Amino acid sequence: MPLHITMRQLQVFESVARLLSFTRAAEELHLTQPAVSMQVKQLESMVDFSLFEQLGKRVYLTEAGRVMVQHSRRMMAQLVEIENDINCLRGIEGGQLKLCIASTVNYFATRLLSEFCERYQSVDISLDVINRKKLIRRLEANEPDLVLMGQPPEELDVEACAFMDNPLIIIAAPGHLLAQEKNIPIARMAEETFVMREPGSGTRTAMKRIFDEHGVIPNPGVQLSSNETIKQSVEAGLGLAVVSSHTVDLELGAGRLIALNVEYFPIMRKWYVVYRRGKRLSTTAKAFLDFVLSRAEIKPAD
Repeated sequence: MPLHITMRQLQVFESVARLLSFTRAAEELHLTQPAVSMQVKQLESMVDFSLFEQLGKRVYLTEAGRVMVQHSRRMMAQLVEIENDINCLRGIEGGQLKLCIASTVNYFATRLLSEFCERYQSVDISLDVINRKKLIRRLEANEPDLVLMGQPPEELDVEACAFMDNPLIIIAAPGHLLAQEKNIPIARMAEETFVMREPGSGTRTAMKRIFDEHGVIPNPGVQLSSNETIKQSVEAGLGLAVVSSHTVDLELGAGRLIALNVEYFPIMRKWYVVYRRGKRLSTTAKAFLDFVLSRAEIKPAD
């Protein structure tokens, strides 16, 4: 009996299999949890096997599920290749571009996208602004054409092209005791409370690395997942924060925040455009990659 499996069922199943969570799959796919469960049940009915089993609160793949996930990923990869080939036939005009960008990149990505769309007005762009953890999940699943992010993931085989410097600075409220100090020793940061990004954030990882190198253990403060909330918290005097300078241009210019002159800061990092190694980029994706690299603003190393 032929199987009438839809690509939507395979997409939902692959997301649940990768995340081992119906709830997280629903969030990733922008669906309700009942809708995800229904798609999986329809697929299980089609193949006449249970694909998942739940023990306690954890979800596991069954043997049939492990077989199905291998095939589903191959089929989805082939579908992406078909889409890319069709887009190549269309050329750039009328093509599609799937972008995922780190939340911090959003502060300047809109300018890049605006310039690109002005040049290629009929390109259809799908844009997701998400945190680093979700970016890596999307890359692993080979969902986006391109990703704009900070440090590329070491655990994935990717192509990564640096296109912009990303200095990390320490910000404070204008009335902070250290506001007028110069050449502040990094050891002094052990006396300060820091408002931090969530674990797994590239900014938090870079901050921890440099503090660990110099034996600095700052006082833990509020943990937040939004750059905007972090800026507001620092402005309100809840502590200091390490942020990308790109996120605070307006606040620094208006005098609502200041950058402290701390030893070993700024931490010089870079922004990258990233995609899976071996991925067949569509004509549109290649055009956007070339466009971003043509706008590269990287200062030579001293």
